[in-house]
Amino acid sequence: MKAPVSWIREYVDLPDGVGTDELTHRLTMLGLKLESLVTPADAITGPLVVGRVLTVEKEPQKNGKVISWCTVDVGDANGTGEAQGIVCGAHNFVEGDLVVVVLPGAVLPGGFEISARKTYGHVSAGMICSARELGLGEDHDGIIVLPADPNSTVEPGDDARGVLGMDDPVVEFEINPDRAYALSLRGVAREAALGFDAPFHDPADRRVPAADDRGYPVVVDDPAGAPVFVARSVTGFDASTPTPGWMARRLEQCGMRPISLGVDITNYVMLELGHPIHGYDRAKLQGPIRVRRAAEGEKLTTLDGVRRKLSAEDLLITDDSGPIGIAGVMGGETTELSDTTTDIVIEAAHFDPVTIFRAARRHKVPSEASRRFERGVDPELPAYAADRVAQLLVELGGGTVDEGVTVVGEAPARRTVSTDVALPSRITGMDITADTTVDHLRAVGCEVSVEGERLSAVVPPWRPDISQPFDLVEEVARIVGYDRVPSVLPEAPAGRGLTESQRLRRRVGRVLAGAGYSEVISYPFVGDADWAALMLPEGDERRRALRIENPLSSEEPQLTTTLLPGLLRALARNVGRANADVALFEASLVFQPSGDEKAPILGVDRRPTAEEWAAIEKAVPHQPLHLAVALTGDVERSGWWGEGRAAGWADAIGAVRDVAESLGVEIDVEPATLAPWHPGRCARIRVGETVLGHAGELHPRVCRALGVPERSAAAEIDLDTLLEHASAPAAPSISSYPVAKEDVALVVDRAVSSAAVEAALREGAGELLESIHLFDVFTGAQVGEGRKSLAFNLRFRAADRTLKEGEAGAARDAAVARAAEVTGAVQRA
Repeated sequence: MKAPVSWIREYVDLPDGVGTDELTHRLTMLGLKLESLVTPADAITGPLVVGRVLTVEKEPQKNGKVISWCTVDVGDANGTGEAQGIVCGAHNFVEGDLVVVVLPGAVLPGGFEISARKTYGHVSAGMICSARELGLGEDHDGIIVLPADPNSTVEPGDDARGVLGMDDPVVEFEINPDRAYALSLRGVAREAALGFDAPFHDPADRRVPAADDRGYPVVVDDPAGAPVFVARSVTGFDASTPTPGWMARRLEQCGMRPISLGVDITNYVMLELGHPIHGYDRAKLQGPIRVRRAAEGEKLTTLDGVRRKLSAEDLLITDDSGPIGIAGVMGGETTELSDTTTDIVIEAAHFDPVTIFRAARRHKVPSEASRRFERGVDPELPAYAADRVAQLLVELGGGTVDEGVTVVGEAPARRTVSTDVALPSRITGMDITADTTVDHLRAVGCEVSVEGERLSAVVPPWRPDISQPFDLVEEVARIVGYDRVPSVLPEAPAGRGLTESQRLRRRVGRVLAGAGYSEVISYPFVGDADWAALMLPEGDERRRALRIENPLSSEEPQLTTTLLPGLLRALARNVGRANADVALFEASLVFQPSGDEKAPILGVDRRPTAEEWAAIEKAVPHQPLHLAVALTGDVERSGWWGEGRAAGWADAIGAVRDVAESLGVEIDVEPATLAPWHPGRCARIRVGETVLGHAGELHPRVCRALGVPERSAAAEIDLDTLLEHASAPAAPSISSYPVAKEDVALVVDRAVSSAAVEAALREGAGELLESIHLFDVFTGAQVGEGRKSLAFNLRFRAADRTLKEGEAGAARDAAVARAAEVTGAVQRA
């Protein structure tokens, strides 16, 4: 909501010395968050003056354009007093008009410097300005012509900033959805009066005539959709009357484009009071105005020129010809105000917020009116808003207000909220007395009565957001000041801290961060396109995902069963931003439905029964904690020290090994085939007989589909299962006795995994084996077709003695014999 400070000050007597900065700070503290503060004059440097057009010569050009060669009196502003020669492309002014001129040396918004330059055969010394060029609006088809006012003292050469109101600061506030009253100058000024305890002059404080049966006929078939409908009529209106400069300027300051006097008045009153108004050309109406729901398939051409197919849920304004507007959203073309309108019917109604919200979203036509109606406007305001519009139509456009006043329906009774008078003090921790509570609630418009320790507040009609005791607490607290809420740290009870599970999870994160991985958090939403990109076949268990009833995106309507889609999207995003070497990890929940997830839909008027609660819990899917890593680029960079090393499938497996080792868990790795990994470069990871997950190099087609570099690697495991097998960390036992090293090279079939050979060697070596390490893999003619050579380094050590000669060799031979027995290995000479 944009609000000129001068307009705010019309309705509230702010204390002397209160500047714009202090005003915006206090309003922000009350809940109207400052978005921007703009003074248009600050965006322009140099001479910006009033000029009077002396001559205008139209000159056609070869390109078909017609320019105006003008001489303009700018007084002494140019230093000579002589008329200024200016070329102008607009034609909406004549000799004698007062215009706005920017002279050489000035700089307009956007850094546009003005200088004397030769164009179209003339030296143009300045520019005659439009509103857009000065940053005052979007109108650039014509220059600004100042209204001819016989009482005006404006002369050529005067500074134009004050004349245009450019020295008036405009504040833009972010308005929360529950505070629709602040989408008006009335509401903003009321908050300013509240913040400074200053007198407030309500622009809606006016006497309105009583309803009678002489007004324009209105029939409301749906009182739930339109509880209140007020109609007033003005006849003899002169539609050719231009909108006064002060009104047009205020509309532009608030971000609205002036259109015509009739429309501008309705928009002005909407900004002033916060209640949307609509005007109909009475000559175009056929019969009484009727408010009803649409018939399925009805159509209406709205003011934006779009032919819309209506829904049975739409609330319509109709006459005998059919629909003439979507209530609270947008009017129709057939009855719009035009330059021939003389008689106007004013509509000021209160509509159901939910109905307006749904209609605006359904037709994708958010408007200033729907923005206010859907948040909840003052239901007692229509009569006052209609009367204010009628008054301005008469004052500014002539004509007469008809005596008849149509009022259909009545505003709902005001809500009463009761609470303990000490509740604000108890909830906020501030010392708030009962008198302070009463005074502040009355200041926001409540009618307050106190009986003993109980307080009853009749809520003002413009505050539909106040519905329970804690809303009253919020009102009191924001006036007292949130900055006065005491800051008290809770005392941590002794003997508590992180749970064992939390400690283990943090250990996992530290291990991966230490290995160079960065943690990410992805949205858990996926769609069929993700499964296709991962090359998951039909029938794959991971495709059986839980579908969301109301998804954020129709392309991602499911809850993910794997962390890979989100993690690989993050990998692609980093690579796309020139971050070539990336290693990411994510530890998060996945969702594994059983197929029986059907939660009951319950109301909010009562607590669920035990049976209903059990049904809700049953509908919650299994949500195990998974861990996934993804990496691409170099894990070791090249430089003067030597060649680097690119990330590969072994690094993904290594990340899982590091995590498992930190948790004290021994894992087994064996070859596997599973999408989205590359066949032959995929490993299954087990703890005993339990499969933890898979790791390896991603399939090239998956890489292309997801936009990650080829040969990227990834791993995903069930972290919950891994944590279940975790053991408490133990300090390693260090022997003071020397180590004996033995190397063996074993030739096996290429299909035999190195893990299987390593396991056999470990089993055969016995308790003297301290560690085993695969340091070379060789294939070639020397070992035979379809064979490979695996070279292992074995370290032997005893904890209590130095090994005797031959003990290490015997252990080595036993290891080789066991490997030969289990895997068919042959020791390479």
